[in-house]
Amino acid sequence: MQKLTVHAGFTCPNRDGTVSAGGCTFCNNEGFSPSYCDPSKPIHVQIEEGLTFVRNRYPRANRFVAYFQTYSNTYAPLPRLKEIYGEALRHPAISGLVIGTRPDCVDEEKLDYLAWLARKYFIKIEYGLESCYDDSLKRVNRGHTFRRSEEAIAMTAKKKLFTGIHLIIGLPGETRSQMLAQVDTINRLPIQAIKLHQLQIVKDTPMAIEYEQNPDAFALFDLEEYVDFVVAFLERLRPDIAIDRFSGEIPPRLITGKRWGMIRSDAVIRMVEDKMNALDTYQGRLK
Repeated sequence: MQKLTVHAGFTCPNRDGTVSAGGCTFCNNEGFSPSYCDPSKPIHVQIEEGLTFVRNRYPRANRFVAYFQTYSNTYAPLPRLKEIYGEALRHPAISGLVIGTRPDCVDEEKLDYLAWLARKYFIKIEYGLESCYDDSLKRVNRGHTFRRSEEAIAMTAKKKLFTGIHLIIGLPGETRSQMLAQVDTINRLPIQAIKLHQLQIVKDTPMAIEYEQNPDAFALFDLEEYVDFVVAFLERLRPDIAIDRFSGEIPPRLITGKRWGMIRSDAVIRMVEDKMNALDTYQGRLK
């Protein structure tokens, strides 16, 4: 099964003035979206183009879910969400939805609808936590607290929806020990999956300006350092939590500061596996 990213033209309360007008300081969605995603095209057209792209890259794929990734994909009235999600689910190749959103963009009504869809389709809600520390969330202008994330996750779990989170490793102001300590908090959350993403400084963002002005405030990971960190993280992570991603991929032309070159995320996975095999360790060993 593979995800087909679609861009439904959502915005974000952290951009439209509801929470803030500046957005998160690290955010430039040009770096996060595949080239075939174009909000000017209907959802079914994006799915068709995505199928061509993904089948070339992953020829063994035979089932697909529509991945609503860009910005906050529950940030609309429920009738609009029903229209958008329904168009994706009507495509014969689509078996479900993965919906990326913010913890302050869900409510009981929306989650009840998604739980109803989950009777027939695979439905996953993916919350951008980014950090478990309120100081970090404030520094990157996230616009919500970690407590709000906990509340949204608890509400989602109550509906028995598959729940994932996204965590950025390396946010400014966090020490390596603080980054690792987050795993104890994550283990207490009722989640089924996690994505890890090394901090990358993306051009044309407020964080890029901050980095240019004070690069010493950032402790960006070398590739080998990051692999070691991920192994230590996994050793402490609850073993029933699935790992969706170990690292993120952004086109090198969009990155400033430390780069890893053209290495793909599957190569990082192999490096993590090789390191764990060499250490004879496994996920949850130190939990």
